[in-house]
Amino acid sequence: MDTRVKGSSLEIVPREVTQAKLDRRSGAAMRHRASQTEGLAERFESIVAQHGDRPFLVYGAQTLSYVQVDQRINQAAHALRGLGVQRGDVVALCMENRPAFLEAWFALAKLGAVAAFLNTNVSGRPLRHALTATAASRVIVGEECLGLFEALDDSGGASATEDAAPPFLPPLWLWPDTERPASPQARARCALDLQALAHAASPETPPAAWRTGLTAGDPAVYIFTSGTTGLPKAAVISHARWLITADVMQITMDIGAQDRFYCFLPLYHGAASLSATATAVAAGASLVLRRKFSRREFWPDVRQHGITVCQYVGEICRFLLSHPAQDDDAVHPLRKMVGAGLAPEIWDQWVRRYGPMSIFEGWGSTEANTNTLNLDNRPGSCGRIPFWEKTNLRLVRFDADTGTHPRGADGYLQLAAVDEPGEAIGKIHAYPDIVAGRFEGYTSAPDTERKILRNVFEPGDAWWSSGDLLRCDADGYCWFVDRIGDTFRWKSENVSTTEVADVLGDFPGMLAITVYGVQVPGHEGRAGMAAVVMQRGVSFDPQAFHAYASARLPRYAAPVFVRVSPEPDMTGNYKLRKVDLQREGFDIVRVTDPLFVRVESAGSYLPLTEARLQEALGG
Repeated sequence: MDTRVKGSSLEIVPREVTQAKLDRRSGAAMRHRASQTEGLAERFESIVAQHGDRPFLVYGAQTLSYVQVDQRINQAAHALRGLGVQRGDVVALCMENRPAFLEAWFALAKLGAVAAFLNTNVSGRPLRHALTATAASRVIVGEECLGLFEALDDSGGASATEDAAPPFLPPLWLWPDTERPASPQARARCALDLQALAHAASPETPPAAWRTGLTAGDPAVYIFTSGTTGLPKAAVISHARWLITADVMQITMDIGAQDRFYCFLPLYHGAASLSATATAVAAGASLVLRRKFSRREFWPDVRQHGITVCQYVGEICRFLLSHPAQDDDAVHPLRKMVGAGLAPEIWDQWVRRYGPMSIFEGWGSTEANTNTLNLDNRPGSCGRIPFWEKTNLRLVRFDADTGTHPRGADGYLQLAAVDEPGEAIGKIHAYPDIVAGRFEGYTSAPDTERKILRNVFEPGDAWWSSGDLLRCDADGYCWFVDRIGDTFRWKSENVSTTEVADVLGDFPGMLAITVYGVQVPGHEGRAGMAAVVMQRGVSFDPQAFHAYASARLPRYAAPVFVRVSPEPDMTGNYKLRKVDLQREGFDIVRVTDPLFVRVESAGSYLPLTEARLQEALGG
């Protein structure tokens, strides 16, 4: 049953109806055990046996069936095995969205190896950290991404004072790319051409004995969380977790073999590799790949390829709505969407313009042991909790001023009231062999421990801390409020102001830096802004600062704006000052300090003007 708009009120779906849908999801999740031998490889091979001749991957003008993709995967698996890759090995994968990504990934799965997905936007220090965090022994790198490794030499490219640098750069195994060929010098850095070896290898299914000893509780992939800037965390995703996501989402959205998923979000993120890819495979459905999102090609792709399901982020929906309306806007096969960040007003504009469809707005994260999903098509809600006793999710009070959770007279955390924002936390279950409710954590034990709250409601209990504020209304519907602390979201990525400040704080001649997010009209999330104070006698060098930020941060995390202040705030009320900075933003009328905006074409920060602002935001 869908929620229907009637004047200013909304028709409320009975709690029991929503709970029945949630119970079906729970049943699918509970079927999987950590000890089972079915993993990603076994599942894919079983789907190939059922749907071998059906199309699996569509990429541009190319369409590949399940059998054809499986044969390519087998060839890559035999080539990797010949190079010494075995069960338990960690191999990093750095590649943009194209069939080769899935060929390499699933080939590693057939060997029982772990694929560590690298963000194709990071280089320098963040890339070195990613290799260290995953302990990757080799890197399969798409030719289009070779430039990211240019600054990494055999010593890891780190200075003697930098922590956590790998002792060496793992061997780079090239996977060529005809669309974006690299220079001969860049190609020469690679130890071998993996694609050539794969093409010469057998297409026969590798023996399951190569995975002997592997169970579903073992890691399948490492996925770096989106809450990252310079030093991201690698979340551990087990084979069972991947299978649970696949089965739960197939049931939730009623996906069949006839469906076609549109995948333009990066495969190195959980949304594309877990939600879209896993769900498509579970149903024997098709996956239509695009390198990157294109507003101009979105609807032509949907119509040409018969796309029925799309994974979204709210910013992309807003971007599509900014395109001039067309007479045929509602003429298309898209009927289901799943994602996060779709604001109520954008939701309403979307369905009015593009026609009715089921929208599954959710809340969660790659590493979460709990989540919510809107199953009732209620605009803006990220999910519903009909009956709290049936979920491991709780919302607890959080004091933003002190950055702590208030405890009651009994010494335990307090539940948030109806419509009161509270931190979402998930109880960590430790039942033998049960995967649902587990917190699989990160490759770093300290990072894992920092995300766990203990003695929350009773002695010895443990809860995963999301860092997100949600509120729940009287009907059980949940609404996303904000990230705790100073984290903001820009370009579909979470950016930590503390981490950005730490990374940029040692810029030569800098005395102090304050990083925060500012709202930009017409754009989702917040853009990064840095208020910098230079040492006496040192002038701010905008070109050098651009180069410095580019070398140490992903592009989405580099500040869009810079404000050069004459002196640091020494009043002791730093938090209030930061709020004032955010309120003033980049308003050239209210702010008397020099303001700069990041302009990529100039390779510098330039004095802020309206024209430069539009160029920066459109880049």
